[in-house]
Amino acid sequence: MSLSASEANQVKIAPVVEGVLTAFLERWSARSFAGREVSPETLRKIFEAARWTASAYNEQPWRFIVARKGEAVYEKISAALIGFNQSWAGAAPVLILGVAKAKFTHNGTDNAWALYDLGAASSYLALQATALGLTTHQMAGYDQAAARKALSIPEEYALGAVIALGYQGDPAALGNEQLIDLETKPRDRKPLGEIVFSAWGEAAAL
Repeated sequence: MSLSASEANQVKIAPVVEGVLTAFLERWSARSFAGREVSPETLRKIFEAARWTASAYNEQPWRFIVARKGEAVYEKISAALIGFNQSWAGAAPVLILGVAKAKFTHNGTDNAWALYDLGAASSYLALQATALGLTTHQMAGYDQAAARKALSIPEEYALGAVIALGYQGDPAALGNEQLIDLETKPRDRKPLGEIVFSAWGEAAAL
């Protein structure tokens, strides 16, 4: 029996940890999107959250190219996706491409942390979207050269992920058993002992 969007969402919610913000536990990368549009007001709130991300030297190197379904820019971003991602991401009402200015403004030297800071901003974006009842899915699977050319992105900007954004749809709408399975199985994560150390390879006492 196929799960509804709300039922799939319940399966994906992480176990409650006291004191951890609910947006962190509820955020997951859905692939099924409803046809519902995302309002400009909602998008503004999402990007406002990203705007306040910390960055090296307060450079704020992130830039986001945002496109709504039906716009020419949306089609350009979609065309750059690999086939697997094209098979589901085209239902998302919004596609976003994140890029990062690769040199510091204050002295023109290479900013080795630009993509790190873009990733942080993208996380803020995703968490704010979750808090507003939307879902996001960040994708590495796209042709960077094709996207850069189609969108006229200068060479001094490094490309990050493409983000599909919208309201969650029913898993059955994906029409593919592999995708439906990914949409409906519980999430898991490595235990803290494998990722938080007090010395290299030694689990911190948390």
